[in-house]
Amino acid sequence: MVSLRQLEYLVTIVDEGSFTRAAELLHVTQPALSHQVRALERSVGGALLERLPRAVRLTPMGRAMLPHARATLADADRARCAARQAAGLEQGEIQLATVYSISLGLLPPVLRAWRHDHPDVHIRLFEHAHADSLRAAMTAGQADLAIGPEPSTWDGPLRRLGVEEFVLVLPPGDPLRAAHSVRLAALADRDWVHYCAGNGLADVVDQAAAAAGFVPRAAVRTEQTAAVATLAASGLGVALTPANVLPAGFAGHVVRPDPPVTRVLAAYTRAEPDPLTAAFIDTVVRSARV
Repeated sequence: MVSLRQLEYLVTIVDEGSFTRAAELLHVTQPALSHQVRALERSVGGALLERLPRAVRLTPMGRAMLPHARATLADADRARCAARQAAGLEQGEIQLATVYSISLGLLPPVLRAWRHDHPDVHIRLFEHAHADSLRAAMTAGQADLAIGPEPSTWDGPLRRLGVEEFVLVLPPGDPLRAAHSVRLAALADRDWVHYCAGNGLADVVDQAAAAAGFVPRAAVRTEQTAAVATLAASGLGVALTPANVLPAGFAGHVVRPDPPVTRVLAAYTRAEPDPLTAAFIDTVVRSARV
């Protein structure tokens, strides 16, 4: 029989990439850890891990089992929290998965409103660099609710939140800075402040530029969504960023791209949301700046 402990051991080994580091993190001996993994492999009828000289690699059976292991552990954690809440041992909690730009731009006013109305219900936030990893994590059971770009396919409940608008930040002295809107094709020869590969906003920039007939020439790339507008305003190049991530009183030159660059945002769950999660989604709809 497969146990939660065995699933926890498997997930930790994969996340750490090493039996030794996993054993240290789990506070067990390496022989004990190896014994439990072998027992798990006997239960499922085959090897889950390939033990390499300096690494650990999932077998096809292991890759098939891993997302279910993660989902089972997440469900067990939520069951524990529900039981403790019913016993009055801890406050309520909503587990929320999102992407970096959403936690920076859309969520702050939502969380402020939620905190005002529900001070005893806390939010546990999981952040992802790309919408694809957000969707995969939600499928694997990481959180109660995901908020991010609308996935192209999703089997569970989904509620559209609105359309997120992107704006251009132009460097000081740019001849187009006084315009109300700027055609993206007119910026083909400019340097750009770009996002690092792996950040979902890099795809937004590249796709918008491709539609305008050019490849953006990156003067600098950053992993930090919040840094893009600041770097552009300091003179390093043009940037395309969600309008809602710009801080109040932002002093840079902001214009709208022509044609507009937008994306649909959504809240989605694996099953019908419980009353608490549904109340949080209602707060998002009321308070989010989209």
